[in-house]
Amino acid sequence: MNEKDWVMLKVLAEEKNITKAASRLFIAQPSITYRLQQLEKEFGTKIVSRHPSGIVFTAEGEYLLSYAAEMQRKLRNAKAKIQNMSGKVQGTLSLGSSAIFAHYELPQILKGFLDKYPDVEISLKTGLSQKINRMLQVEEIAVAIVRGDYPWVEEKYLLSTEPICLVSKQPITLEELPHKPQIVYGTDSALKKMVEDWWRQIYSVPSLITMEVDSMDTCRQMVLHGLGWAILPAIGLPQHNKLFTHELQWKNKAPVERRTWLLYPSASLELSAVQAFVDYIKAKK
Repeated sequence: MNEKDWVMLKVLAEEKNITKAASRLFIAQPSITYRLQQLEKEFGTKIVSRHPSGIVFTAEGEYLLSYAAEMQRKLRNAKAKIQNMSGKVQGTLSLGSSAIFAHYELPQILKGFLDKYPDVEISLKTGLSQKINRMLQVEEIAVAIVRGDYPWVEEKYLLSTEPICLVSKQPITLEELPHKPQIVYGTDSALKKMVEDWWRQIYSVPSLITMEVDSMDTCRQMVLHGLGWAILPAIGLPQHNKLFTHELQWKNKAPVERRTWLLYPSASLELSAVQAFVDYIKAKK
């Protein structure tokens, strides 16, 4: 079993389909089938089962998949620490970011960081904050930028606190909301729960949801065209958008806010790229 096998197993687990995995890996499908057969022969057990809907890892295969992931992490760390020995800021910055933060804030940050440290290679993954948090927990990434409060006992740094806003094309009062069409978008569970908790504090009836869309940008466009109102974090409300906005408050008049955090384990600061990125972020804020 070698590094190529580790990568193959990871992609197979993600795709659950040999043809799709072969396409992603730029190799022929029979090559994957042959490698799986060789691994099953090497370990003396069945690794995957084939079904009409795709492949499923056996218990032994799941263990081997976990082993492969651990070996990939160890190899990445070894490469990074060896590069770090020169005392130069270089190596790979393995970063995970909330997709919303990556869309609105991260490009400018990474551009400035790479201008300052051109020998650093960025390995970036984006998604919902809960997904990024899970990736940090299992050490798939070294640094995470997440929106919302997640359990984390290691190093953390507050990047921003932003209001959560009622947004509509025309001015609207809080009293009108239950009777006006609402547009919601797919977001992570932390923000969804915050909005639901606020609604329950203020109203005793459900909201009139008429549209459910996939992204904040789509939601904002629907509001811009007067198709309903929405609740959006301030990050998704560029100043050029001519929308009526009202910052929400809890019943006790405290603002409804969302925090964005930089999370990282203290051990990752041994890597010069991580230390430089953390210092760069803190200097900017």
